[in-house]
Amino acid sequence: LFIIPFFLEIFIIFFRKVGSICIKANAQSCGECIQVSEACGWCTDENFLTVGESKSARCDDLESLKKRSCDPTKVENPRGLIQINKNKPVTIRKKDVPEKLDPEQITQIQPQKLTLTLRSGEPQTFDLKFKRAEDYPIDLYYLMDLSFSMKDDLENVKNLGTDLMREMQVITSDFRIGFGSFVEKTVMPYISTTPARLINPCTGNQNCTSPFSYKNVLKLTNKGDEFNRLVSRQQISGNLDSPEGGFDAIMQVAVCEEQIGWRNVTRLLVFSTDAGFHFAGDGKLGGIVLPNDGKCHLENNMYTMSHYYDYPSIAHLVQKLSDHNIQTIFAVTEEFQPVYKELKNLIPKSAVGTLSSNSSNVIKLIIDAYNSLSSEVILENGRLPEGVSITYKSICKNGVVGTGENGRKCSNISIGDEVSFQISIESKECPSHGKPEVITIKPLGFNEEVEVVLNFICDCQCASDGEPNSEKCHEGNGTFECGACKCNDGRIGRLCECSKDEVRTEDLDANCRKDNGTDICSNNGDCVCGTCECKKRENPAEIYSGKYCECDNFNCDRSNNKLCGGHGRCECRKCICDANYTGSACDCSLETSTCLAKNGQICNGRGTCECGVCKCTNPKFQGPTCEICPTCPGVCAEHKDCVQCRAFQAGEKKDTCQQDCSYFQLIKVAKLPQPTDQSFPLTHCKERDANDCWFYYTYAIRNDNKEVYVVETLECPPGPDIIPIVAGVVAGIVLIGLALLLIWKLLMIIHDRREFAKFEKEKMNAKWDTGENPIYKSAVTTVVNPKYEGK
Repeated sequence: LFIIPFFLEIFIIFFRKVGSICIKANAQSCGECIQVSEACGWCTDENFLTVGESKSARCDDLESLKKRSCDPTKVENPRGLIQINKNKPVTIRKKDVPEKLDPEQITQIQPQKLTLTLRSGEPQTFDLKFKRAEDYPIDLYYLMDLSFSMKDDLENVKNLGTDLMREMQVITSDFRIGFGSFVEKTVMPYISTTPARLINPCTGNQNCTSPFSYKNVLKLTNKGDEFNRLVSRQQISGNLDSPEGGFDAIMQVAVCEEQIGWRNVTRLLVFSTDAGFHFAGDGKLGGIVLPNDGKCHLENNMYTMSHYYDYPSIAHLVQKLSDHNIQTIFAVTEEFQPVYKELKNLIPKSAVGTLSSNSSNVIKLIIDAYNSLSSEVILENGRLPEGVSITYKSICKNGVVGTGENGRKCSNISIGDEVSFQISIESKECPSHGKPEVITIKPLGFNEEVEVVLNFICDCQCASDGEPNSEKCHEGNGTFECGACKCNDGRIGRLCECSKDEVRTEDLDANCRKDNGTDICSNNGDCVCGTCECKKRENPAEIYSGKYCECDNFNCDRSNNKLCGGHGRCECRKCICDANYTGSACDCSLETSTCLAKNGQICNGRGTCECGVCKCTNPKFQGPTCEICPTCPGVCAEHKDCVQCRAFQAGEKKDTCQQDCSYFQLIKVAKLPQPTDQSFPLTHCKERDANDCWFYYTYAIRNDNKEVYVVETLECPPGPDIIPIVAGVVAGIVLIGLALLLIWKLLMIIHDRREFAKFEKEKMNAKWDTGENPIYKSAVTTVVNPKYEGK
């Protein structure tokens, strides 16, 4: 719930922005309007514009035109479309099928041709399907460096034809192979030009053939033994510098399609070397300054213009290899791997393999590189017209989605796998010539392509029905088309009524002053041909209008920070209120539903409903429906005495009951009605009388009648039972006495035991005196002889 207002605000801001774009464009014709944005439309209704509105006000977003009461059938808003012209399904072909198809009969990409009708700012998206065909034919051309350092490699290549043909049978039954060789440009300082070295460039007893730039030894053939026979005749040559002239050879292999024998099938070029390469600019060392022309110069299968044209640049090679759908495999030694890996990053659909020192692993290298190249499809498009952009989204194997640059390609594609691409083409502007354009989209390394014809919506359909020199355009000074005048050169105004030379005359300006005042168009517009054309504001919903632009729809009174309280529209600075609303800001509602109380009465019968709000007539009542009375007693307490006197002839108002308590209807019942049983508010009450008896009743107002339902019997508490009370008291006294005696007896026992224990302890600790009696005299007298010596 908190998110919905946020997105609603974003939605409103978006449409305001679009509307602002349409209006700010100041489009003077339908054709100009539809070029601004895909969301802009043009109202062709002749009576659409109000006084003071310029012709460009016909151009606005569709929602705004609808709000401004333009008939939807009279809104020009052409849309783009996609038409598929050729949609041949992709071929399902297997090697084990006896019937074989020509390469031209195999389809790997679908559709093949489309026509897109583009409107500025509106992208058109179509799906493109690619399926890698089974048993698709392959042409492989082996281009080998025959400088002296490749002598041992040549021996291993001599049997390459039949061996490679046998291995490739696993992949395709239609395989052809060719062979070419290269060394270097035949000028100094690349080779020695002394007569002896031109015959045999090698030193010592080595027998080498004369140096050459590029030689086409064998055009593409399906005879592997022919390949072996011709390659066996080849001899090594030599040159002076380490980089070789391989780029010259690659260029000729790419552009000389007839001499090489290329078919419209998978084209592989295997480039085998153990050295680096010369490129554009290096030819200056030999005095060669003319850039490579990218054309075929083979005579008798020899490149004859190596001394005349410089080496091609890398970008030039990339273009030619792409144009001729050739995929390159660089088979180079370990030493030059980094160099050729960098080159691979610059050449799409190319691979690099590590060649052993004697080329013994060349077949495995070719098979691995081919599998790597064929498992990836990369889309590229031709040159795009000015203002046209294209984006790709790939849906690859296992549902992997790619966008941006990754949207152009899919990897890990096996034979028979099918992938698809979503391609969006958008035009930002209509081309100056307005003619159809053609672009091509194709997978790199494949001969098939998709042709896309682009048609541009540069004008509205209604423009073709225009009336030149129409009388509706001030004496034929313009063409009346799409509900408005398109002025001839030199004429301006809504009806082409003025010449550009008359625009700022004082007489015309006087027609734009209200009541002969000083302000032209109330300072809210421009005077054009004596007529005010009101200014446009940043917010397209805010409009100046009127003959002198004196009116607007945004300077009316506001309520709750809303124009006209959100319950009306602003016309010429005055609020025109919706039904059931009034006031200068349409802030006073005439509806009384908000004043209805629960009992169905307006303001509970205690006030009046003004602008949808209760105004309580009694000041002690308050609340939305005058239902609250802070100083009043409750409903139950208010009616207690009257209910008691009328139902039970008791209470404080017993003597004045007839006089004070006849304002309600009393109904005695055995059981009170419940709130769910009634269609009107009901209050349940429970009160107590002077005898502590409870009585129950309900109070309700139904159809302005006060009704009281009261339970006919009182609920009084029963009297006390004397016998149980006396018995309980006596039993209590006896029990308490016994308890006290038991407690006294227990305390005495505890006291006696403590005294006895104390006595026992003192007895154990007593010590008696064992000395003689001081008054005791023994009856025995002992006399000792002094002369006795103990003898």
